[in-house]
Amino acid sequence: MQSADPNVLTFMFRGSTEERDVFSRAVDLFQEREGIQVNIISTSADQYATKLQTAILGNRAPDVFYFDAARATAYMTNGVLADISPYVESTSLPVDDIWPDGLDLYRFDGDRRGQGPIYGMPKDLGPFSFGYNKTLFEEMGVEPPDPDVPLDWDQFLERCAQLTGDRAGSGQTDTWGTSVNVGAEIHAYMWSNGADWLDEELRTVTVDTPEFAEALQYIVDLREVHGVTPSINDTEGLDGYQRWLRGQIGFFPVAPWDLTLYRTLDFEFDLCPYPVGATGKPATTIGSLGIGVSANSSKPDLAAELAMFLACDPEAQAIIVGEGQTIPNTRSHAAEWVKDTSVEPQNKQEYIDIVEDYGRFVPDMLTYTPEWIHAFHTNLQPVLEGRRDVVEYLGETQRTMQGFLDGGHEQFRIDQEANS
Repeated sequence: MQSADPNVLTFMFRGSTEERDVFSRAVDLFQEREGIQVNIISTSADQYATKLQTAILGNRAPDVFYFDAARATAYMTNGVLADISPYVESTSLPVDDIWPDGLDLYRFDGDRRGQGPIYGMPKDLGPFSFGYNKTLFEEMGVEPPDPDVPLDWDQFLERCAQLTGDRAGSGQTDTWGTSVNVGAEIHAYMWSNGADWLDEELRTVTVDTPEFAEALQYIVDLREVHGVTPSINDTEGLDGYQRWLRGQIGFFPVAPWDLTLYRTLDFEFDLCPYPVGATGKPATTIGSLGIGVSANSSKPDLAAELAMFLACDPEAQAIIVGEGQTIPNTRSHAAEWVKDTSVEPQNKQEYIDIVEDYGRFVPDMLTYTPEWIHAFHTNLQPVLEGRRDVVEYLGETQRTMQGFLDGGHEQFRIDQEANS
């Protein structure tokens, strides 16, 4: 995929049609400024991982490419990614202004993430925020959430019950308090209740705790006991996301990558903290994709410059953020961005609070392989439907997950030895 021409780079990335258009415009700016041609290879998200892995295995990796943070340790250990620290140290671009957690996510000292040389730039930090349909709250006569003080679980359930009803007067429920995507949102509920996926050393799976069970049971009960989320039958034709887009859901995640679409909806929305469990402190995830340079690139200096340009150049960021694809990747840009009340959401500060205060990376982004967390969801559906006991399931799945985690650690040891 790489070009033999010293003035031509190859950049492979993925995303929605809108995202690919926006990043292509940023690349055009780089080409104009640097006099470097960039050949773009872009795919949809569902095709990207397979195509990238095929290129890597065939020793044809592009000069610059997106990579999943959950695969980063394996890429760093096995020599797929170049150490770009020398270029970071010498660049005139404002790399030091990038969110520190974002930059540290792509550091690796050969043993642990978060320290050592830099093997990639954060394409973004994606705070997975919570939002609410302001229009629906007004129509249903429900008090909106405080933008600074989170609701506890009881208060949240009360609001959800008030939002669930027959707005059209048809005799059937057509609005609901919330709709939970467990794969994406369980982190917020269990972290705020004092539970976690792994211990601090990332060696032991810890889902079999009372705190985790209480959080999962709360999610199950929202639908199965309280009926404040769409039922299984309700989601057969339209899932929770589609019902949110139609204005039928009160509380729903509002991630930065959805803002382009959300700003076209027929209702007003804004952000608020996630409801809190026993800790009294909100929690949610921060996502990220890396922009890496192939260790086999014949133009690592130019490739690193492109990666850094996309991550922090002010003009490039203005294009990317201005189109509603991400929050600003740099702190100084973010400080100005939150003041803009001309477009939704008004409470952009919530995104910054997540990045600076209560957001976390899901630990599969830090372990050698992510299969252990995938195992949690494999047989979860009967639990979500109330057909299987929560505590029993967590005890059983803990053992399965631990096996995958141990296997990942063993593979890490083998690969370290092979590449030392």
